[in-house]
Amino acid sequence: MVRDTILFDINETILDLSPLKAKFGATFGHESIASAWFSMLLHTSTVCVVTEVKTTFAELAGIMLDTVAARQGVQLTEASRKDILGAFANLLPHPDVKPALQQLRSMGYRTVAFSNSSRELLMNQIDHAGLSDLYDEIVSAEEAASFKPEAKVYQFVAERLNRAIGDLRLVATHDWDTHGAMVAGMQAAYIDRFGAPYHPLYRRPDVYASTMGAVAEQIIARDTEGELGIGRKSYAL
Repeated sequence: MVRDTILFDINETILDLSPLKAKFGATFGHESIASAWFSMLLHTSTVCVVTEVKTTFAELAGIMLDTVAARQGVQLTEASRKDILGAFANLLPHPDVKPALQQLRSMGYRTVAFSNSSRELLMNQIDHAGLSDLYDEIVSAEEAASFKPEAKVYQFVAERLNRAIGDLRLVATHDWDTHGAMVAGMQAAYIDRFGAPYHPLYRRPDVYASTMGAVAEQIIARDTEGELGIGRKSYAL
């Protein structure tokens, strides 16, 4: 068994949503509306999975933005709508991301961007964030015609990467995502960016830290201690 491949959720885990929150604040008067919108987006994507509604993450993002606006009594202009949704492609990484990715790659790990966002948006996000050279693969859940945390999405990425699902590890700041990955058979690592309690009913990863650097150190330590790194190829730049 060789655990040489690490998957990274993108939105919030890798990219800082603060600029998006600022746009929500300018439009709705409260930056906290951004968090409510994102939670609604994740919720409705899960409902669509369970009830077999075929859609895209981008379509759902627009629908939920309109829903939030209606609930807040705000009349969105088309320009404001495009400005908010377009901001998703122009986010920057958290400061701890690049050093951690570089460290993992220097140790021979293969790094993969893995998100519910469309492949086109993912590529734009990663390019704008200056991370193109730090990912070997980019995989969208939409390629599996579903969304995380459905098990088939995690199984799809394992097949796509030609790896046994148990040899993969997902890094995410969302407990529903790490839980979903573990239920599907992956390893996981949770990065606690917001100090929120981990859901007590969800499976808890063996790697748990508050910074990406600490996550990287724990992954390397666990794989080294378990002698799971033998045979890794070098993916260092």
